[in-house]
Amino acid sequence: QVQLAESGGGLVQAGGSLRLSCAVSGRTFSSDSMGWFRRAPGKERESVASITWGDGRTYYGDSVKGRFTISRDNAKNTVYLQMNNLRPDDTAVYYCAAKAGWRSTYNYWGQGTQVTVSS
Repeated sequence: QVQLAESGGGLVQAGGSLRLSCAVSGRTFSSDSMGWFRRAPGKERESVASITWGDGRTYYGDSVKGRFTISRDNAKNTVYLQMNNLRPDDTAVYYCAAKAGWRSTYNYWGQGTQVTVSS
């Protein structure tokens, strides 16, 4: 029904920037939300940011607030995560996820893209 494809990961030095993209195929609605999650080695999955398609309402995890920015291009069905001032503890596999407005959890997931921040 819905397919997600992340891109833009890579290796960057501490203090650098990366922009992740998530291309969405399938029908989306204004009440639906898109989110970015990450999983670092040996750690649990962490919510990074989310955005609602319709009104652009955003959420940020405390650890990235002020450094990361989530945005979306409705016409292109694409969600972005601009990551600035990256730190080594940002190193993780980053996943794009989708959630219908009526759902309490995300049920569509991309394959992930690796972000590595060197010290």
